[in-house]
Amino acid sequence: MNEKKVERVIFISNYFNHHQKSFCEKMYKTLGKNFIFVETGKMSDMRKSLGYEIEIPPYVISAPVVQKNLRVVIDAINKADLVIAGTCPDFLIKERIQQDKLTFRYSERLFKKKAGIFKRIFHRIKMRKYPCSKNTYMLCAGAYVAQDYNRLGLFKDKCFKWGYFPETKKYDDVDTLISQKTPNSIIWVGRLIDWKHPETAIDIAKMLRDDGYSFQMELIGEGELLGKIKDSVVKYNLEDCVHILGSMKPSEVREHMEKSQIHIFTSDRQEGWGAVLNEAMNSACVSIASNVIGAAPFLVNNEENGFIYKFGKTKELYKIIKFLLDNKEKTRMYAKKAYEKIINEYNGEIAAKRIISLSNEFLNGEKMPQAFEDGICSFLNK
Repeated sequence: MNEKKVERVIFISNYFNHHQKSFCEKMYKTLGKNFIFVETGKMSDMRKSLGYEIEIPPYVISAPVVQKNLRVVIDAINKADLVIAGTCPDFLIKERIQQDKLTFRYSERLFKKKAGIFKRIFHRIKMRKYPCSKNTYMLCAGAYVAQDYNRLGLFKDKCFKWGYFPETKKYDDVDTLISQKTPNSIIWVGRLIDWKHPETAIDIAKMLRDDGYSFQMELIGEGELLGKIKDSVVKYNLEDCVHILGSMKPSEVREHMEKSQIHIFTSDRQEGWGAVLNEAMNSACVSIASNVIGAAPFLVNNEENGFIYKFGKTKELYKIIKFLLDNKEKTRMYAKKAYEKIINEYNGEIAAKRIISLSNEFLNGEKMPQAFEDGICSFLNK
């Protein structure tokens, strides 16, 4: 009996951006014209202002082209060996699901705010028509995706670890990169909005200053809380150690990360994934991430390559930062292990290889293959 292999793959999502590029480039390199990225929407002006807009490669089919050639696109989706469907209207994959062909849905968590009983009932009713079959599985962009879908009776024992995969940079000498970082440097990156909690960074800066620590903190981003954050810096006399740098291109953000020792990630549960964590760890920062951020349990091995603190516990976060500032050798060790986590375990190239390998097993009759013990495409038990 001839072994089946994945040859044609379609990835469906809202729009192509730098968080998907490395994965898609590897898929295209592996499959050539048999890999297609289908856009279902248009990038918002806000995302464009944050530098999400990049050069579109030949394997991407834009949303307007999809609309003009809808039947052709649906036929291609039906014929593919594998479809990965993120933000995707049901009608695009309905026929494929009905034909019981291998399909991976791709999602962040459903309940980004705590859901009471009535909200869960509403979602359960809403999801009754959710396209699903025995050969439909879930790629979880975050550690809390499985439990949210399972609450609605969906994808029980059918979830795999996934994520977002921004550019992975390989440095000739990561030890030199780490040694050249600005001493006692801290970075916070994100939109200055309520659920990302930039005010926590300012609280940390005040505590460090009051305890006599010498440090430099950068906040990169813009948003509705910009004025309030600037006022707090002035109010607490932090102008000499806290610098609000505004929004900048992803490549420029990476340059600042490469010079920073410590990255703090303070978002609440509305941070479905948080690709800034990939980028900071790849830049050999020691990241300290809130436990409710989707990416944190997948990427951070607590007290091995970074730290996870309980959301809202600012004193706990502060204690970790003080420990790092007081233990420079350990800080360098954590930084190198953070870099190695992304280089060796969690990037777009590995994701492409693993999803093809996992899919090959499904196509050859494995009911629920567990080819990978940990990391990308490993089984996620809620």
